[in-house]
Amino acid sequence: MSTATAPARSHRRPGGGPLRRHAGALLGLAAWATGLFFFLPVAWMVLTSFHSEPDAATNPPAITAHLTLDGYREFFGTSTGTSPWPALANSATAAVASTALVLALAIPAAYALSIKPVRKWSDVLFFFLSTKMLPAVAGLLPIYLAAKNIGLLDNIWLMTVLYTAMNLPIAVWMMRSFLAEIPVSILEAAAIDGAGLLTVFRKIITPIAAPGIAATSLICFIFSWNEMLFARVLTGIRSTTAPVFLTGFVTSQGLFLAQVCAAAVAVSLPVLIAGFAAQDRLVQGLSLGAVK
Repeated sequence: MSTATAPARSHRRPGGGPLRRHAGALLGLAAWATGLFFFLPVAWMVLTSFHSEPDAATNPPAITAHLTLDGYREFFGTSTGTSPWPALANSATAAVASTALVLALAIPAAYALSIKPVRKWSDVLFFFLSTKMLPAVAGLLPIYLAAKNIGLLDNIWLMTVLYTAMNLPIAVWMMRSFLAEIPVSILEAAAIDGAGLLTVFRKIITPIAAPGIAATSLICFIFSWNEMLFARVLTGIRSTTAPVFLTGFVTSQGLFLAQVCAAAVAVSLPVLIAGFAAQDRLVQGLSLGAVK
């Protein structure tokens, strides 16, 4: 009579072996080291902005040097008479207005390409993506000549239209991926109850896709706020933007490092504040659809 031998059971701890735990710890340390590697230049810029120009120009830099607000005083024009507020207002106007226009155009387009797909919708998406393949400098001269002929040079609304056109393709791609995650059954139930398209947008699509809308709007705002190539060529005195204003600190007398760092910190604050304000929505939007 043969006896069946039961297979031996392996008793493994849920946490894995020592090798796996050490690998997890090493990955954690690597993540922290990578984060510090990218954070240190920012921290160094902030610290340098509170130094005087002689201390900021020393080599090696003086970490324990006396802290001062002279760089910020220079930036805000209390000693030079050059105020950054018009440039900051122009950047805010162009960034906010273009982001609003992008969302107003991208959400209906993404709805047509995801929830109510049109014929050859993949070709439409490829067309949107192909508009980003042309280098920006290649279209600079035609845009400059067109703006000159119609009298729109040094006009902030021209920059608003350009930023809208530049950010619209990526916004359509992002919003389509977000709207594609909305269950069609919810929309069909709303249609059976007699809800119109505007009601569906206002009460169903917008609340569900709010994280994606926040992520898209923040990215478009950052791209518009940081753009400098077209602003440098197409704007002048009245419509200069904040990135162009920063270049004014590089003069024939040299690079004023403390002033540049103070200006960079001040110009970066609106983007940082917007990012922290929309942090929860941004994380939800960027991870939307990642886990089924």
